[in-house]
Amino acid sequence: MGGLRVLVASHPQCANAFVLATKGKARSDRVKLLVGGKCWSCKMRRVWLLLLPVLFLGAFPSIFSKNVTSRPAAVNVGAVLAFDSTIGRVAKIAIEEAVKDVNSNSSILPGTKLVVTKQNTNCSGFFGMVEVLQFMKTDVVAILGPQSSVVAHIAGLVASELQVPLLSFAATDPTLSFLEFPYFVRTTQSDLNQMSAVAELVDYYNWKEVTAIYLDDDYGRNAVSALNDKLAERRCKISYKVGIPPGPAKRSDIMDILVKVALMESRVIVLHVTPESGFMVFSVARYLTMMGNGYVWIATDWLSSVLDSASPLSSETRESLQGVLVLRQHTADSDKKRAFASRWNRLTGGSPGLNSYGLYAYDSVWLVAHALEAFFQQGGVLSFSNDSRINSTGSGGLHLEELSIFNNGPLLLKNILQTSFVGLTGPFQFNSDRCLIHPAYDIINVVGTGSRRIGYWSNYSGLSTLPPEQLYERAPNRSSQQLYGVIWPGETLSKPRGWVFPNNGKQLRIGVPDRVSFRQFVSKVRGTDNMFKGFCIDVFVAAVNLLPYAVPYQFFPFGNGSANPSYTELVNLITTGFFDAAVGDIAIVTNRTTIVDFTQPYAASGLVVVAPFRKLNTGAWAFLRPFTPRMWIVTGVFFLVIGSVIWILEHRTNDEFRGPPRQQLMTILWFSFSTLFFAHRENTASTLGRIVLIIWLFVVLIINSSYTASLTSILTVQQLSSPIKGIDSLIKGDEPIGFQVGSFAEHYLTKELGISRSRLRPLGSPDAYAKALKDGPGKGGVAALVDELPYVELFLSSQCSFRIVGPEFTKSGWGFAFPRDSPLAVDLSTAILALSENGDLQRIHDKWLMQTSCSSDSAEIESDRLHLKSFWGLFLVCGIACFIALFIYFLQILHQLYHTAPAESAPDGSSSSRSKRVQRFLSLMDEKEDPSKRSKKRKVEGVPSENDRDSNPDRDNRRRQMGIQDEQQSSATIA
Repeated sequence: MGGLRVLVASHPQCANAFVLATKGKARSDRVKLLVGGKCWSCKMRRVWLLLLPVLFLGAFPSIFSKNVTSRPAAVNVGAVLAFDSTIGRVAKIAIEEAVKDVNSNSSILPGTKLVVTKQNTNCSGFFGMVEVLQFMKTDVVAILGPQSSVVAHIAGLVASELQVPLLSFAATDPTLSFLEFPYFVRTTQSDLNQMSAVAELVDYYNWKEVTAIYLDDDYGRNAVSALNDKLAERRCKISYKVGIPPGPAKRSDIMDILVKVALMESRVIVLHVTPESGFMVFSVARYLTMMGNGYVWIATDWLSSVLDSASPLSSETRESLQGVLVLRQHTADSDKKRAFASRWNRLTGGSPGLNSYGLYAYDSVWLVAHALEAFFQQGGVLSFSNDSRINSTGSGGLHLEELSIFNNGPLLLKNILQTSFVGLTGPFQFNSDRCLIHPAYDIINVVGTGSRRIGYWSNYSGLSTLPPEQLYERAPNRSSQQLYGVIWPGETLSKPRGWVFPNNGKQLRIGVPDRVSFRQFVSKVRGTDNMFKGFCIDVFVAAVNLLPYAVPYQFFPFGNGSANPSYTELVNLITTGFFDAAVGDIAIVTNRTTIVDFTQPYAASGLVVVAPFRKLNTGAWAFLRPFTPRMWIVTGVFFLVIGSVIWILEHRTNDEFRGPPRQQLMTILWFSFSTLFFAHRENTASTLGRIVLIIWLFVVLIINSSYTASLTSILTVQQLSSPIKGIDSLIKGDEPIGFQVGSFAEHYLTKELGISRSRLRPLGSPDAYAKALKDGPGKGGVAALVDELPYVELFLSSQCSFRIVGPEFTKSGWGFAFPRDSPLAVDLSTAILALSENGDLQRIHDKWLMQTSCSSDSAEIESDRLHLKSFWGLFLVCGIACFIALFIYFLQILHQLYHTAPAESAPDGSSSSRSKRVQRFLSLMDEKEDPSKRSKKRKVEGVPSENDRDSNPDRDNRRRQMGIQDEQQSSATIA
């Protein structure tokens, strides 16, 4: 029927008559009626009408196609707008101007006129859907719009079936995906990017929760869902959300909504609605004093569109917007954009003003023009056909059979997605997800009668005070987020806290451990159900009293009252929502910090080992106790080694290290041990010997000082001895170990230190501690106890038979537990620091935990003896020095050996030669170096010889005799 429709279209009267007469008739009857028409022009087409069915019915029994040339005189494009809306008024003018510019530009679509037909939806989703269907009957190649996200969902399905690209410059719903709607092309920014900007803004100001007010349709619901996802990526969340029904908003409904919002905890409100309902929200919020101090309002780009395009707002409306943060789609500043803005002002007189949606509408027209130009250059033909599936379904009176399929729609869609040009909004290009590249937003602060830009957001670099175009040239860097200062609601420059304690009558359910031991820390008041006392309770109450707001709360006991409860289970109940917080002596450990947030520690804690001890009296051999046996042995060996090395280095040059073997042995022993008291009388003449001696004397100084300090402590301080030296002793042994019931010590000993659970003994009270330690492993007790330091200190204040052995092997503290990202935990941490600074924390500690100490507090557990591991570095340095000195010395001997070898050769072969070389080597080591050589060398260097400096005749005679004896003994040894 499409072919017949084309033939009668040139004569409206006959066409109308034909349609009325042939309604419901068969194809043959339609042909007869048309041939029998009275119009002369129609009679002239009778032959064609008879021939066309013959030509086309055989090849296309159910589909008739209409083809035009590849370069038609005109190309039809549809536009679906709401003429009376803020976006529609601006977009209508922008599209008209873009069409004029395209048709006046000879470089694009030459010989073809771009015709854009606009239809008004009257801000109705139903009429928008109808207008889209009407366009599908008029053989348009593309549709600009729709403006509404709701209509875009329906129109996207129709466009996909009929292969007509749908270019929307205002539908921002992030769920409009090309996977579901392949012919939907978004020529503006998605709300997914806008909600990313909002989430990053919330995180920048360290807010954790927001309240979302949105339009309850696809546009609002899907955007808020995207916001929730983006906030979750930054450990933030929407604590409360409420939707406004589409359509005209009632003031009473808005009032009910905002009253509920005012009762919530969050004071950061994100408003994503239409302008009509949005301004009513701000008006009611001002009436409810919700535009004052403490509140934060973040409006999406619906408000910036009104501020940019609407006439000057009334003073009352302006007053209700003070301090609001607004997002606006960022468009790059350029000469082209400024020229168009100037032209816009001349055209409209500034009313309506140009907004970002108008710029995207203008660029959308140019996008279609560029894509059509590429389409025609590739040989594309504007060809339409009817779908036989629609005809077979029977559309009744809807005339759905008139909907046309754009046969070359896929080719045009491909060219649209591949088009790249620089428009009024900047570089206009799609990425692989069919989204515009470089999404960015301006962040605006409404102040006074205008607004000021405080920064930008882009998905490339986050928040910045520099335009995104400048940052694209640099490497991405989100570590330095920055915005200019904001004037918040209430005309304050101080950043709002972003939350208050909810004023909805709900009290915090705070879980408190019902302890049966160490009740000084926390305990339930006898005869009551919800009253507690103790050190931890007083700290919490004092911190809450320092908060600048009231916190209604109620304590609830946790535990059966007969044994200490599990603190891990108490913390887990916060994650399930059973408790809103937990107060008590709760240790801050790793596995708990992953599920809850803790306040600043108000008490230091950590695991220590407690063991019984015995007094250790000094005896006759107490002077040996500072060093371990291995330390004594290594020290003695090094004394002998150093003496031997010095003798080797000094033997050839120093007369004091020469003489008979017995005398030389005594010299070695005397010199070695006399260095302990720096009383050696032998001088060292060689450089190598002096270097070794200096290093050794430094080692001796350190060893001597350490020994003296340790021995002094042993003889003057009362010593306590225990077989347990610390946690290492417990790990290596197999004795039973005690721990407090409910403490995290059990988990730490088994999971972290790998101690078998069979060795652990749960103990529930200080009396049980004392009995188990006194009985020991032999009587069913324990060898040692592992517990947190505050409990141990309180226990030892009345038990003088036990002591802490070894160092504290974990470092932690006690804090109050709250749900993750709770702002109350942050404020209480600040209050706890204030308590610590003003001394109140110490006074509370002294009130509950100041106890009389044992008389033997001055006693100390036997300190570890000085081990070799504390001095091995010194010995290593000294050993290396000796090795290097000997190595250099033997190199000198070998050098002298090869330069003073005898001229005669051995007659009995090589073995005799080697034997003589060894004898010569030993002889060189033993013989005294010629003093004349050294004297000549010193004179050459300007240094007086040894003979010149020493003129004592007695010493000369003694050295001469010693030299004669040494030479005689050396000759005898060699013989």
